[in-house]
Amino acid sequence: MIFKYDFLIIGSGVAGMSYALKVAKAHKGRICLICKTTLDEANTARAQGGIASVTNIIKDNFEKHIEDTMVAGDYISDRAAVEQVVRMGPSQIKELVSWGVNFDKNEEGEFDLHREGGHSEFRILHHADDTGFEIQRGLMEAVRNNPDIEIKENHFAVEIITQHHLGVEVTRRTPDIECFGAYVLNPDTQKVDTYLSKVTVMCTGGCGAVYQTTTNPVIATGDGEAMVYRAKGTVADMEFVQFHPTSLYNPSETHPAYLITEAMRGYGGILKLPTGETFMEKYDERLSLAPRDIVARAIDKEMKIHGIDHVCLDVTHKDPEETKHHFPNIYQKCLSIGIDITKEYIPVRPAAHYMCGGIKVDLNGCSSIKRLYALGECSCTGLHGGNRLASNSLIEAVVYAETASRHSLEHIDEYEFNTLVPEWNDEGTLSNEEKVLITQSVHEVGTIMAHYVGIVRSDLRLKRAWVRLDTLYEETEALFKRVYASRDICELRNMINVGYLITRWAIERKECRGLHFTTDYPHHAYDNK
Repeated sequence: MIFKYDFLIIGSGVAGMSYALKVAKAHKGRICLICKTTLDEANTARAQGGIASVTNIIKDNFEKHIEDTMVAGDYISDRAAVEQVVRMGPSQIKELVSWGVNFDKNEEGEFDLHREGGHSEFRILHHADDTGFEIQRGLMEAVRNNPDIEIKENHFAVEIITQHHLGVEVTRRTPDIECFGAYVLNPDTQKVDTYLSKVTVMCTGGCGAVYQTTTNPVIATGDGEAMVYRAKGTVADMEFVQFHPTSLYNPSETHPAYLITEAMRGYGGILKLPTGETFMEKYDERLSLAPRDIVARAIDKEMKIHGIDHVCLDVTHKDPEETKHHFPNIYQKCLSIGIDITKEYIPVRPAAHYMCGGIKVDLNGCSSIKRLYALGECSCTGLHGGNRLASNSLIEAVVYAETASRHSLEHIDEYEFNTLVPEWNDEGTLSNEEKVLITQSVHEVGTIMAHYVGIVRSDLRLKRAWVRLDTLYEETEALFKRVYASRDICELRNMINVGYLITRWAIERKECRGLHFTTDYPHHAYDNK
């Protein structure tokens, strides 16, 4: 079937829903929001810590937030992007509140602000320890109540449509590549439909699921980055994968790993060995509040030195009732596996958490492909540089939804639907035997990335990953040509593409910067070999 929408939004986290609400306000055409599962399953909902913005102008200011972001990003960040996000942040917080999002307040009725690693001031707005879930809840309610937004759950975008599908040879040197929409898999018919659009917005979220252990949901398979890369669009900074230092170590539940928010260290949590000995003083003067890359590498090294599979986070010295009040969900989660965090250490270890790179965009969220925008974690705005400052991602998504909505609304009348686009060729079969091949290959990708392209890298490990991924790529592409398009084969293709991009970018960076640490080009104060 063929559908036509003025705005086609692929992805339903904070970026996708914010953009949908902003363009709907202008009433300038049909809007379709596609989610590959249900509206509530997105990385946004798992963001526990909060959203960073300068709201206490007595103690905080834009310059401090800008400098904190630049420092955390190892000065690779694009300063123009940093300034845009920081300066537009407060107005976007007001809009989130107007959509029904609730942030905790103190007794004086002001925002109850937290401080997290890398921040020089208290500027993290939150809702207990489930801020992302609260933002997702508020936005979902607003989107569902908006009659101008059509929501299609459990629909999976297979490819974006460009001149390539009209028979034109498209390469990375082709000027003026243009997006005409996307091919989308319908779960009811198992057919791939053609969605023509004037504007397409990629908001597919993260790619943590390419790693064996991640805080991301299993749906975070890097679909947006992979689709745009295959369409010959520009991606950037893919080597900068942020590993959250403190995911809950629970051997019976590894994917996704449960996140122990950074706010718990801001609250006073101390990293220790299981013996009770502290170790962060060996690595950074900021101790447990050092930026995530430093803390994750420190934990990784301590685990290797002592031959242990986790370290611990200690909040037993804090007031028990206060701990339960600030972190009710973490308290209950740990209690469910027999750990009372007011009396016992929390076992933690690093897990793949956030992609700082992605689809390269400008200040308006425009990608290198015309009529195609990218927002949220799948995009590379330049804000994060070599390492994301805690809680900067949610505010980035809302700010870029604002600039992209303004830009696309200004230009929407210049675009037409391309009615020459052919329908998807859906020939093929899929047997149970082939399903086994897909499942096994997904497992292999996770193992390769965890062992060879993790927190600490080397040329030898990266080259081994490259060779292994290349074999998987050839096998999967051959299989894809033989079978009909299904979500699992498409996700596998995307995971391999993203794994390849992370590995390639890591090989090309011959230095230690930000989240990319290699034993072949060390420059840090400690050696992680």
